[in-house]
Amino acid sequence: MEKLNHHEITSLLIQLSILLAMGRLMAEIARKINQPAVVGEILAGIILGPTILGMASPEIFEWVFPPEGASFIALDAFVQVAVVLLLFIAGLEVDLHIVWQQGKQAMYTSMFGLVIPFVIGFLFPYYFAGFFGNADESYRLVFALFLGTSMSITALPVIARILMDLNLFRSKMGMLVISSAMINDILGWLIFSVILSMIGKNSDSMSLYQTIGLTIGFTLFMLTLGKGAMNKVLPWINRKLAWPGGLLSLSLALCFLGAAFTEFIGIHAIFGAFIIGVALGDSEHISEKAKEIIHQFINNIFSPLFFVSIGLKVNFLLNFDFMLTLAICAIAFVGKILGSGLGTYFGGFSKAESLAAGFGMNARGAMEIILGIVALEAGLINEKVFVALVIMALVTSMTSGPLMKLSLKLQTSDTSHPAFERKFIRTWVKEKLTKSPQRKV
Repeated sequence: MEKLNHHEITSLLIQLSILLAMGRLMAEIARKINQPAVVGEILAGIILGPTILGMASPEIFEWVFPPEGASFIALDAFVQVAVVLLLFIAGLEVDLHIVWQQGKQAMYTSMFGLVIPFVIGFLFPYYFAGFFGNADESYRLVFALFLGTSMSITALPVIARILMDLNLFRSKMGMLVISSAMINDILGWLIFSVILSMIGKNSDSMSLYQTIGLTIGFTLFMLTLGKGAMNKVLPWINRKLAWPGGLLSLSLALCFLGAAFTEFIGIHAIFGAFIIGVALGDSEHISEKAKEIIHQFINNIFSPLFFVSIGLKVNFLLNFDFMLTLAICAIAFVGKILGSGLGTYFGGFSKAESLAAGFGMNARGAMEIILGIVALEAGLINEKVFVALVIMALVTSMTSGPLMKLSLKLQTSDTSHPAFERKFIRTWVKEKLTKSPQRKV
């Protein structure tokens, strides 16, 4: 049986050490200037990758991060596990109870916020495929479907943090935005999984229709019977096993099992992890403290490995296309703000609140980056499109909070949130933030 030799083990450990240390350093710098930690971690990867270190000293870059070999494969395996775990904790954020409570209003915002960005994001790449870097005519439809999907998915953790910062997390509009983002995530990842199967990434032993059927069946089962089974098992786990070790171990075991199943049927492993996270996070027997422990474990160990590794994959300077990046950013802003804003307005909110909701839903964060990584590895997009998607995700995440705050200032009369309700919201959020450590978004 082949195994890593002495030199390859040393190289892998050095790589992990550098990625974690540099990622933490840059994440702390980003926090100091009120930016998400993910911004700093991606910048750390750009510094360590071919963009800066690779151009300044190619010998050192190739010595630290060899482009091939067993250590390269092992590091890639760590990154793949990190992506799976990131989607797992994204699923934990989804609270189906909140979605049902919002009812029709959430459906308006989520459907408009999904369909309009999808249509705009689909039409431009489909009719101007060459401009968007698609030279393969046979993949024209799938390429356009991918970009339409990437314009539709939101970043739930980023939105939650923005709403907390603005004291709106438990407000009527805040719950609407959160529930709409949850619906967007579930539908968006389901669509993306189907797209992957369309480009021949499904299992060789299954047809496309079998893969799609099994994907939908898996989703429905886990959100109904699977969730019910978890509700029965979790109390026993909490009573009989060491806490939180037992819950943490079995939760991750279930996450990997779900990821393995969707990978086996031809859908990327991240979708299985996401659905398991949704089913587990919606259980009444998993406490906020338990979720926080899982978040801290993944966010501080595996998350930096993924986001720093992004900068190691491509040269951001050589693959930066200003017009392409500008076009993708424009499509992202217009589609999401217009769609989510209209949906919120039809749901009964004021114009200023609807605009604020549109800006909030426009936060993309890690979700688009993960989409881009999977599409790049599948050969669906090139390096220039990937760089544009990463920049778009960072720009939308950095601007959503300030733009949302600015639009709410336009609200001359706050009929949806009376003074006593705003006071309650501020008190609740303040207590919540002081009792538990902040999560990375």
